[in-house]
Amino acid sequence: MSFLNKLGLGMANGTSRSGSLPVHSSSRSRTPGGPVSAVGATRAPESAEPTRVSNGLKEFLWNLDGLGRGTLLDLGPAWQTTLSFFIERGFRVSSEDFLRAWKAFLTDEEKRLREDADARDKLDMTANGRATRFLAENLQYPRASFDAVLLWDLLDYLDPMLAKQTVANLTELLRPGGVILAMFHSKKPEDFQRYRVADSNSLQVISSPVICPAQKVYQNREIQDLFTRFRTMKSFVGRDQLRETLFIK
Repeated sequence: MSFLNKLGLGMANGTSRSGSLPVHSSSRSRTPGGPVSAVGATRAPESAEPTRVSNGLKEFLWNLDGLGRGTLLDLGPAWQTTLSFFIERGFRVSSEDFLRAWKAFLTDEEKRLREDADARDKLDMTANGRATRFLAENLQYPRASFDAVLLWDLLDYLDPMLAKQTVANLTELLRPGGVILAMFHSKKPEDFQRYRVADSNSLQVISSPVICPAQKVYQNREIQDLFTRFRTMKSFVGRDQLRETLFIK
C-alpha cells in the first residue's frame, strides 16, 4: 500500500474560553499552492456564499487594531474577498494554498516511487522525513516576516508530524506579539469546506471537493502542546462543531 493510500489520498454563535500557555494584486504562473503576494488595488469580490458568525475573526482583528501597515500570511486559497478585506486595512498579504501544495507534493513523491525503483532507498519515507522535505520548499519566508497568520482548519487535514513542524515554522515566521487564527473540528468533518472573510465578524463558507481527508481530531491538551511557545490561547466554540482558536506569540 502506498503512503498516499495510507493517508487516504488515492491517486486518481459560540461561547468563549481563554487560558495561558507555559496587496496591486500580482499574478504570475506558479505551482499549485505556491505563494502569491498582494498589496494595493483589487478586483471585484467573488459571489456570495453562506456565512457563519466568527467571534475568532473578530478577536483576531481586535488584536491587530492599530497595527498600521502590517503583514499577514493566508494559508488558504487566494480569495479576492479576503485579500481585499485586509489590503483595504493597510496590510500586505501573502497567500499560500498550503493544503493543495501538500497534496501535490504527495502525488509527486508517489509518482517518483513508481518510476524510480531505488527511490524508496534514497528517500526518508518516515512521516518526519516527508514533512522535512515538504517544508524545505514551502513556508519559505524570512524569520519574523508576519504580524498575523490565517491558519484556518489546516492542521486537521495534515499528517500530525507535518502539523507539528508547520506550527514550529510559523512560530519562527511570526513577530513577537504576532497572532494566529486557527480552527479545529470537534469530530472528523463529513464535508470539506474552505473559508474566506466576508466582513469583520463573519466568514463565507465554501463547499469544495476534498483535497486531503481529515487526519486527526485534536483535543484541547494536544492543541496546547502544539502551540506551547505561544503565551495566550483563546477559543470560541461554535454550534457547527468548529472551534476557532486565537494564539498570541
